[in-house]
Amino acid sequence: MTILIFLVFLAVVCAGYWLRYLNLSQLKVYGHTVPPEFEGSVDPDTLAKISDYTVENSQLGLIESLVDNMVLIVFLFWGILGVYDEWIASLTGSFLLNGVLFFLVLLIAQTIMGIPFSLYRNFRIEKKYGFNTMTVKLWTTDLVKGLAIGAVISTLVVLGALWLVTASPAFWWFWVWLFFLAVGIFMMYLSPTLIQPLFFKFEPIKVEGLEERIRTLMEKAGLKVSRVFQVDASRRSRHSNAYFTGIGKVKRIVLFDTLLELMNQDEVLAVLAHEVGHWKKKHVLKHIIMTEVMAFCGILAAFWLLRGNGLPNMLGLVTASFYAKALIMGFLFSLVSFPLTPLFSWLSRRGERESDRFAADLTGGTGAMASALVKLSKENLANLHPHPLYAAFYYSHPPVVERIRGLKAVEKQS
Repeated sequence: MTILIFLVFLAVVCAGYWLRYLNLSQLKVYGHTVPPEFEGSVDPDTLAKISDYTVENSQLGLIESLVDNMVLIVFLFWGILGVYDEWIASLTGSFLLNGVLFFLVLLIAQTIMGIPFSLYRNFRIEKKYGFNTMTVKLWTTDLVKGLAIGAVISTLVVLGALWLVTASPAFWWFWVWLFFLAVGIFMMYLSPTLIQPLFFKFEPIKVEGLEERIRTLMEKAGLKVSRVFQVDASRRSRHSNAYFTGIGKVKRIVLFDTLLELMNQDEVLAVLAHEVGHWKKKHVLKHIIMTEVMAFCGILAAFWLLRGNGLPNMLGLVTASFYAKALIMGFLFSLVSFPLTPLFSWLSRRGERESDRFAADLTGGTGAMASALVKLSKENLANLHPHPLYAAFYYSHPPVVERIRGLKAVEKQS
């Protein structure tokens, strides 16, 4: 069984690398061609930068993936998990405390492993192409804050889940599912007001007249927004973005200051109208429902599979702790869910198209949204020629050229 699982793992990894190869091959063939939708906006020099940026990011991602997978193979298939599990068990006699240590040490180790790649990505690639604006001090501060917050949240979540396991041995699967659901909803309230301000400075929009136009647009859409902010994203990167955050009465609109510099007001409103479309079309709610249904099924399956030593035996271990079994379960779920990746990506892309059409209806046209997409793609050096299979598998948004064509098709129909 161990050999079979290892072969499945290798098949999944190789499939991912093959898709990456297809994507880069597509760029080699078509990367010098300006799509008609970008004529007049993208010149040959910009196309060359897009290709180089895409290739360098992909190469770094490949190296990072190879390192991660090699570590995973050694940890899971060479018996290191068993040694680690025994070491954690020797530290304390507490089921709860051992569980926290088991996952917390792994979190710290994963963070440390990612440091060299993050440094190279930010201070080599992103800086080379004019995106990175962070200092090493700010990068370090973000790393420490992120690790501290992640450690605190992980500790509380693991403690809560394991306590439910001990308190209700027969029905913990149901209570743990409810607990995770409650934590997720709570974080949607907590993140905008307590966590995000630890990293970014939120302040009222400084562009004269824009907030009034945004509120008018929201009222037209029948959506109440508590606050509209701009955030100092330019302290870290020149990349642009805008998003909705929060839930219920604490929904916020957040605009990157880089976006406000890049776009005119009509384009900003079009981008926001697209985000409103996700709320009005209930994409957020549908995503939560789908996620929770899958989580419910997964936790129920885990309840049965965590009994006995079937899971550790699959990796050649005689026995394992509850936490090690949970880790093995998560690994197996990742293999099983891999073939479902294109389905989830397709559902996401369908939602993006619906939101584009909603934005066109709300703003009275597609021109501003199309020009906003052109600017975002050009300034962010987005790949204009992804391989169709790679995009179908991994892209949560339709490729930008396809997206602009879709907007023009909507305009012709109206």
